[in-house]
Amino acid sequence: MYSSVSTIWVLLGAALVFLMQAGFAMCEAGFTRAKNTGNILMKNLMDFCIGTPTYWVLGFGLMFAGSGALIGGLDPFVRGDYSGILPDGVPLFAYLIFQTVFCATAATIVSGSMAERTKFISYCIYSFCISAFIYPVSGHWIWGGGWLSRLGFHDFAGSTAVHMLGGVCACIGAAILGPRLGKYDRDGKPRAILGHSLSLGALGVFILWFCWFGFNGCSTVSMEGDDVIASAGLIFVTTNMAPAVASVVTMVYTWIRYKKPDVGMTLNAALAGLVAITAGCDVVSPAGAAAIGAAAGLLLPISVNFFDSVLKIDDPVGAVSVHGVCGAMGTILTGIFSTSEGLLYGHGARFLGIQCLGVLSTAAWAAVMIVIVFLVIKHTIGLRVSAEEELKGLDITEHGLPSAYGGFAFVYDDTPDGLPVAVSDGIPVQEAVPVEVASSAIPQPVLKDGVKLTKVDILCKMERFDALKRALFDIGITGMTAANVMGCGEQRGKTEGYFRGAKVEATMLPIIQVSIVVSKVPVAQVVNTARKVLYTGAVGDGKIFIYNVENVVKVRTGEQGYDALQDEDAKA
Repeated sequence: MYSSVSTIWVLLGAALVFLMQAGFAMCEAGFTRAKNTGNILMKNLMDFCIGTPTYWVLGFGLMFAGSGALIGGLDPFVRGDYSGILPDGVPLFAYLIFQTVFCATAATIVSGSMAERTKFISYCIYSFCISAFIYPVSGHWIWGGGWLSRLGFHDFAGSTAVHMLGGVCACIGAAILGPRLGKYDRDGKPRAILGHSLSLGALGVFILWFCWFGFNGCSTVSMEGDDVIASAGLIFVTTNMAPAVASVVTMVYTWIRYKKPDVGMTLNAALAGLVAITAGCDVVSPAGAAAIGAAAGLLLPISVNFFDSVLKIDDPVGAVSVHGVCGAMGTILTGIFSTSEGLLYGHGARFLGIQCLGVLSTAAWAAVMIVIVFLVIKHTIGLRVSAEEELKGLDITEHGLPSAYGGFAFVYDDTPDGLPVAVSDGIPVQEAVPVEVASSAIPQPVLKDGVKLTKVDILCKMERFDALKRALFDIGITGMTAANVMGCGEQRGKTEGYFRGAKVEATMLPIIQVSIVVSKVPVAQVVNTARKVLYTGAVGDGKIFIYNVENVVKVRTGEQGYDALQDEDAKA
């Protein structure tokens, strides 16, 4: 006999966990660069859309269609009898959608750590594999009557089953992919690659925190009986306590270590606390939840620095540390702080040992399976986009989307040292956009040893700016001014892509204007260097304008002309 209260409770939980997709999308988009926002939004949409039918056809059966120690069974389209595993009063389809959204959460964790350099088709394939068999098999061990559940392993809402599994897959994927271009300097030291919108990241964190009350609270899958109702209240309290304490601890830690409280790390700490408490939210006290949150808040920045600086695993959003490391830690700490079985409450070490075994075995399963999946993808269709595609951004190269922010221009990140500049030689140079020279109306005086002052304005595509900057520095240019501007040539803009099937007509395109005043470096060398770097032979390569300069005054010293342009350490 079905219970309307329990059914509504489970469906409410499913809706809240589904909304977590929006939270993950906002976090990942905010903590990465604007040129990849559309790609990240698309991935978060598609892992749910791919995972839903995949879990219906394969995953749910592998997880629940049988009572074997290692695997459930095959039941395509969920047509079997599940009365033996259904929570009291909850119909099959309510339970199916509840489990489906949990499966999608495991898959979406991976996208953040592999952001900004993964082929979209490859993402779709490994997302399918996670939903089809990687998550369901270990999920059967923990929740479907498998060997871990028989031992007494406790993971109430998925610190290990969902989050650590996703974190392990994320770690291995990021390691196989390698770091983003420019993430490490020539000495191997990590460079900060800032996300483009902290506001989006913060919004994602608050959405996830809100939805976590459904993720944990509704995992009671029932609201019948005084014990369950009391347990739900405790779960809400512990679910809220851990992230709050974790955030405070991380704020204090970063304040002490870096002399300023780190906003991005503190936002991540809230998620780390939520992940850590998910395993034991129903069996720990509020004090235990605070302790678990404090541990997560301390461990998170240490883990992020370890993966970033020591292992050189580039994780743009911190998913490995938040979900993998803190998920494992929270599950293990349940063996200490559980009021009914924990070591701290005098119940011995057996339960703690089972928790450790569950974490290790699930991590091993996920690691072996995802390594196979990633290596197959890497050696067939490829896992990573080309360097040129990565520099341009995945929005335009993978989806034909000029920008996820129409009307706004964003500065592109630095190109790493030594990256070769791709130059097309398929079109004769005579067909390239010509250099235009604009003469100044003011006569140019001869200054110091016959050296004249010349201003060079270079208009170029945004994605070519960093290569241009480095090339100019290499020939001795010591200073420049760059600005984001909008403009067009005789072509009045061009069609750069499609949005919802319609062509995007851009009459004013975002470009970079680089201004240089040269004295010692020959103007011809500057022009030739710029043309070599910017030339592709296609419309839109840019233009170079050359002007005579009457004089230059250095504000600090009062020096004029040639002397005003000279650096005190490097005379160029």
